[in-house]
Amino acid sequence: MTKKKANYGNSQTNERKTIKKLKRGFAYKLFYQLGVWTQNASLNDYYLAVSYTVRDRMQQLFINTIRAFQQKDSKIVSYLSAEFLMGPHLHNNLINLGIYDQVAQAAAESGLDLQQIIDHEEEPGLGNGGLGRLAACYLDSLASLEIPAIGYGIRYEFGMFDQAFDNGWQKELSDRWLQPGNPWEFKKADMAVEVGSGGYTEQYKDDHGKLRVRWVPGKLVKGIPYDTPILGYRVNTVNMLRLWSAEAPKSFDFAEFNVGDYLGAVHEKMLAETISKVLYPNDEQSHGKALRLYQQYFFVSCSMQDMIRIHLFQFENLDNFSDKFAVQLNDTHPAIAVPEFMRLLVDVHHYDWDSAWEIVTHTFAYTNHTLLPEALEKWPVAMLAGLLPRHLEIIYEINRRFLDLVRLEYPGDVDVVRRMSIIDETGERYVRMANLACVGGHAINGVAQLHTKLLKEHTLVDFHRLWPDKLINITNGVTPRRWMVVSNPRLSQLIRSAIGEEWITDLKKLQALEPLAEDSAFCEKWQQIKFANKQDICTMFACKQGPNYNPQALFDVQVKRIHEYKRQHLNLLHIVTLYQRLKNNPELDIPPRLFIFGGKAAPSYFMAKLIIKLINSVAEVVNGDPAVNKRLQILFIPNYNVQIGHIVYPMADLSEQISLAGKEASGTGNMKFAMNGALTVGTLDGANVEIREEVGAENFFLFGMNVGEVEARRAAGYNPQDIYNENKELHAAINLIATGHFSHGDRELFRPVIDSLLKHDPFMVLADYQAYVDCQQQVGEVFQDPQRWTRMAILNAARIGKFSSDRSITEYCRKIWQVKPFPVALTLQRVPDGGIKFPKRKEIVRT
Repeated sequence: MTKKKANYGNSQTNERKTIKKLKRGFAYKLFYQLGVWTQNASLNDYYLAVSYTVRDRMQQLFINTIRAFQQKDSKIVSYLSAEFLMGPHLHNNLINLGIYDQVAQAAAESGLDLQQIIDHEEEPGLGNGGLGRLAACYLDSLASLEIPAIGYGIRYEFGMFDQAFDNGWQKELSDRWLQPGNPWEFKKADMAVEVGSGGYTEQYKDDHGKLRVRWVPGKLVKGIPYDTPILGYRVNTVNMLRLWSAEAPKSFDFAEFNVGDYLGAVHEKMLAETISKVLYPNDEQSHGKALRLYQQYFFVSCSMQDMIRIHLFQFENLDNFSDKFAVQLNDTHPAIAVPEFMRLLVDVHHYDWDSAWEIVTHTFAYTNHTLLPEALEKWPVAMLAGLLPRHLEIIYEINRRFLDLVRLEYPGDVDVVRRMSIIDETGERYVRMANLACVGGHAINGVAQLHTKLLKEHTLVDFHRLWPDKLINITNGVTPRRWMVVSNPRLSQLIRSAIGEEWITDLKKLQALEPLAEDSAFCEKWQQIKFANKQDICTMFACKQGPNYNPQALFDVQVKRIHEYKRQHLNLLHIVTLYQRLKNNPELDIPPRLFIFGGKAAPSYFMAKLIIKLINSVAEVVNGDPAVNKRLQILFIPNYNVQIGHIVYPMADLSEQISLAGKEASGTGNMKFAMNGALTVGTLDGANVEIREEVGAENFFLFGMNVGEVEARRAAGYNPQDIYNENKELHAAINLIATGHFSHGDRELFRPVIDSLLKHDPFMVLADYQAYVDCQQQVGEVFQDPQRWTRMAILNAARIGKFSSDRSITEYCRKIWQVKPFPVALTLQRVPDGGIKFPKRKEIVRT
């Protein structure tokens, strides 16, 4: 007993020492690093001081992990992605380090509010939507599973845009996320690489008399790496996100400045910095397309050069490169890496073509993220000829050799040769980047079972027929660390108290919640947490028109990129239908609903922006109508991002996953909602199919056509006008919009939406309308039975374990990368007085 008391005392003493060190760290960073004192420190100063203090506690782990990368028996996963939608770092790092409570206490004793500091953090503007968020989840899982990994991308100075509304229209504002300072990155200027563009190619003979080709670029830019540590959950592994920023090799021309050409003196610097200036520049015009192409080439060239440098520090040549690096192409944006790696191997390191191609195809693997033909990237041949002439030559040679193989497999079949060619010659000649990625890698994967099936049967059918074992499925997943522990602390604590915390690293352990779905006391606590989460958002977005939002209402949520195939306008037609029903019958027995939307439309996507305007216009009328606004309200959250997602997923009752079957590759929002206890209303599209299988058909609100029915209906000659004429409620809803009820009498404003639905309806909104409305009727009836709803919600969370990104990454490691965990030992040589022992100069290596 005495011993236990002594241990407890030591534990308490160590805790106090940790808190004392943290407080001292805050003060030290504030004064010495930021140069301010408490009397004039801003909230941003305090955020930076706390973040730098936390970062210091990650440094030893980060350095140890980098040292581990240098061991010859390790294999590194390189994840190439144009987006990394990381979300705020501070809270996530506190959770993964396991020091949240100590930092909160140290902050409180210093007179600071840790939650206020966490909320202040500016979200990194490094992504747009699901593609970038998936990449971020995968980096978290790679580190948590102790897989050596580097994420490679672009350090965009400005994110896509901040979204505001002006009279209901989306307004794009600059996302200046770097302005307050980014305490999580390390600039490595001495590890810069050069990247060319333009110019010409020439042939020459090398020292052995062999004919070679060299590229003589017209321009060069420097790629400067910025490294962000990516911490695993309660492990010693801290992987790296390496982002490249573009700079001019010569930032200032003093001669031009001296003769008075002040703009000319900085012209090259301005042009170079444009490359990493903004995420997804507007590509309506040709110069925008060229910039976007060069962005992709810039970051993959920097990344491949970087990997080669790391490899050659350990080995004499690149023969075994594919044994030491597994490079994943996250969609087609990095596909130009295939000819770039060939150029580096053949032109720079003087490999013969066949040997180089063997290395390349064993190194790369490609993840396809879309079934939409218009989303399969392709670039004009003329543009590549001017921007990357050597790469176009290499692409031609890859294509020539590949098509020779196709002709041998399918003699005389000119159609299959035309379809599989990397060069599209049906009009203006284009390079098909998806075909290039398929040819240049050893594996192709879809991101949900249905998506992969459709890739095999339609989008990539020819490649699957040629290489039947090359195309596999790895269903997407999301990290429970951010999307439960960080974003939903109330629910996470309840689950911890009930079943422990092993589920945080093994989400299948949530199955232990299933018996608790029948426990009335646990169900009551679950309901109280959901209510508290809903109150948070009601407080944050207090209604300016009509009554305040009601936390007792059914929170019906659709947050995702605004796109016609995601069918936000189907959701809206249901809202208008409910509005009409309530106007016609004020005594109608339906539960109150708050419809919540969030998402951005691409700046050049007119129809998506018009749908946003329509949602906001309907909201203006409905929320301002006292006859209905106590039971029906609409909220469009502006500038939806990861930080807002932290609030949205925990408070949702119903998750809208209503895309037309066969259009959504997977989705990950559907997973985040379900693991936080929201029920899904959805079609058999993307990962919805697997979610329904896991949680049980009885716990999923299914509606609409499946893929086969969609194809059959289209083949039979789909006419949306017939449905409009036959369905009275649909007819009335569309007419209410068309006659200007939601546009102050303007009948022309929303005509493009109406015309699209009635004349074309490419995503079959009207075909699924009645099934959707009927399904929503069932949703309302179930919600009016709180015990049944809560039981279904708990079972959704309990059975969602398959959709952890840890499972996804484990499958990538086994099926594609051939990588195993490589635990990092917590060691750092120290001299007797406690200082770090520095190596001799020749031992120093920058990784």
